Amino acid sequence: MTPILIIFTVSITLIAYVVLKPKWIEKQRDKVRALPFPKAWREILQRNMPFFYSMPVDLQLQLKKHIQVFLAEKKFTGFKGLEITDEIKVTIAAQACLLILNRKTSYYPKLKYIYVYPAAFITAHEGKDAAGVLHNQQRVLSGESWELGKVVLSWQDSKQGAKNFSDGHNVVIHEFAHQLDQETGAANGAPFLKHKNRHCWSHVLSKEFENLQFQARHGEDSLLDYYGATNPAEFFAVASEAFFERPAEFLKNYPQLYKQLEGFYHVNPAIW
Repeated sequence: MTPILIIFTVSITLIAYVVLKPKWIEKQRDKVRALPFPKAWREILQRNMPFFYSMPVDLQLQLKKHIQVFLAEKKFTGFKGLEITDEIKVTIAAQACLLILNRKTSYYPKLKYIYVYPAAFITAHEGKDAAGVLHNQQRVLSGESWELGKVVLSWQDSKQGAKNFSDGHNVVIHEFAHQLDQETGAANGAPFLKHKNRHCWSHVLSKEFENLQFQARHGEDSLLDYYGATNPAEFFAVASEAFFERPAEFLKNYPQLYKQLEGFYHVNPAIW
């Protein structure tokens, strides 16, 4: 075989792989979606996810199908002696999949692994102080999203967030909002948007981000957690928590921001 023929053959093979792989993946997902949703999983939703039954029936069905695909594709690993159970997987997957309803989804394509600790965990990060000196800084976290295909969660906080779905705080929604943000690169508060929506999104979120920073500096009451004033990425994640958990208040206080998130997430939780 001549070098030119080898190059041609390899090129055709690569093109076929690129074209056919997404179709093969979707075919496998269709098979998973066609499977009955396990009775034990329904009981977990009933026990741990009271908000599930307030959702429209069509979204309930869609969410269950998403849970099946999500659990077929993502690997869960327990740390600090935590044994991964169906309760842990279904409870986390149900909250994560709320963010991908009503639209074509690749199920967080960069995400491969979900690490779960029994409760809040300590992480060490290298950072600079005001003088520019590097220090190892330890933080206690309930969740963390990595660009390199990993989400880290506290099971205690993940379960509490599912059961108390009205306080505006949800670690799973927060970290998976970061995953959506990170699909376009480093998290910056600008997840994948259609070109025509980018300007309006940037204008509204920048304005509300600055408002939250002002409220945080002056100790003013805010529906949004002050943590969202840290940077635009955290603002998007914090706003996503409140959008799903306290939608009526969110709509009343931030109508323009609500409209942007409704357009992005393709759901209107204020009417559930």
